[in-house]
Amino acid sequence: MRRTNEATLVYAAGVVQGIALVTFPAASAVFTDADEYDLSSSAYGALFVPLAAMAITSSLLGAGLTRRVGTRMLYLVGLGANLASMVLLLASTLAAGDTVAYPVLLAATACLGIGFGLTVPAINTLTAGLHPAKVDTSVLVLNALLGLGTAAAPVLVAAFVGLGFWWGLPVMSSALLVVLLGLSVGLPLRSPPLAARRDESPGDGTPEHPGVGSVPARFWVFAGFALLYGVCETMNGNWAQLYVKDDLQGSATLGSIALTTFWASVTIGRVGFALVQRQFPTRRTFHLLPFVLVAAFVVIAALPDRRPVLAVLAFALAGLGCSALLPLMITFGQEELVAIAASVAGGVIAFYQLGYGIAAFGVGPLEDAGLDLSTIYGLVAIVAAVMGGLSFLATRGHGEPVALHPRPVAAVHAFDTPSTPKTQGALP
Repeated sequence: MRRTNEATLVYAAGVVQGIALVTFPAASAVFTDADEYDLSSSAYGALFVPLAAMAITSSLLGAGLTRRVGTRMLYLVGLGANLASMVLLLASTLAAGDTVAYPVLLAATACLGIGFGLTVPAINTLTAGLHPAKVDTSVLVLNALLGLGTAAAPVLVAAFVGLGFWWGLPVMSSALLVVLLGLSVGLPLRSPPLAARRDESPGDGTPEHPGVGSVPARFWVFAGFALLYGVCETMNGNWAQLYVKDDLQGSATLGSIALTTFWASVTIGRVGFALVQRQFPTRRTFHLLPFVLVAAFVVIAALPDRRPVLAVLAFALAGLGCSALLPLMITFGQEELVAIAASVAGGVIAFYQLGYGIAAFGVGPLEDAGLDLSTIYGLVAIVAAVMGGLSFLATRGHGEPVALHPRPVAAVHAFDTPSTPKTQGALP
């Protein structure tokens, strides 16, 4: 019974983490509303710089911190950081429209970056530890629930805006995080044995743990792909709602629906491609999806004014294009770069977050320079096309991956049979 309770809590943490992660972009219309925070596009975009910086830092330090304090402690600290983020967001509402509110918002997104960087790898590892006989299925379910949370956040914001208090979402998230923390503190939350985590030792220059100077050249193909993917995903995840509202002259509610559709499509695509990988080769999926993104960005850029409903379909297509790319990037990287398998996951996520920061912040200055969002979406189609080219370089000479959703490295070492390739890592 206790094990069931632990698994339920970890799954619930996935949903709540997804909601928290998308709360800020889901509230973009509130942050830029003249009657609320009245942020410019540049100021809104800059909100996500601390988030990206802290997520990168925590992702890179995660393996070392796990060895020192354990996965359970990182899970609890991550939940606490998410809670601090929501509390700070609530505190900022007391000064909305004043200059003092902006530093509070920056602190809130910094805490959210820490929460994301610590919680997501931790719940992946805990899920594997709680389901040693069904690691692939449990990780797939967890990431589906994480996606459910990201898709739910825009709908919840729209609902609370309709009720007259948009800040109901951070209140709800705070309450859920308090409950999760309260219930989790008294549970052991087992994870794979630390002794099994061979790939997570610091690089020392040995074949198993290469030093910084011996990072294979092939790693930079995966890193470049991750950076470009971060730009593409963030153009949809952070700017879709403002594009529908401001450029296409749609309602804030319709913008929320478009954003929800994007995240729902990402989740459905990830689960769907994992389920049909035997019928539809995964390599083909990896090569096809960047060009689906190209088509989506071209369509988004060409959407006519005053026809914002079409944006919902366009962002659904963009979500499908994004869906399986990041987990497959990690899987291909770790199966090829076996000697640094654990480092590949952290490195790829760091570059993904760097791309996130570039797109989150960079759009504002481009708008200030005279480009509208439709033009920027058109330019990002070129980014997606370059990513498509890299997808062929990344898989050159590589067979079919074992699974679409990579597993935590610790779980692979601790629980797999000798016949299973021990090269996969945690899905972000």
